[in-house]
Amino acid sequence: MGEENGDAYCCLTGGRGTSCFRVESVISVDDRGQMVLPKLIRDRAGIAAGEKLAAVSWEKDGRVCCISLIKARDLTEMVSGLLSPMMEEIVGR
Repeated sequence: MGEENGDAYCCLTGGRGTSCFRVESVISVDDRGQMVLPKLIRDRAGIAAGEKLAAVSWEKDGRVCCISLIKARDLTEMVSGLLSPMMEEIVGR
């Protein structure tokens, strides 16, 4: 855990290199369940108006503990990358 420009962040090093996460902002959910993704984050992530985001949740002990947003097009590429070798192996048999 560290601090850069007053922001809390954490980097983990493993077999696939180093990955970091940072607390970018604390946002509120209104009565209708809506929230605003701050402009600074949208700009840094290259998120444009109308872009689709996938909400991905992780569970721990039967309860959702983390929710991440992934650009839908990036999620599609990730799934393709994971499934393509498996499909090649199945088709190649």
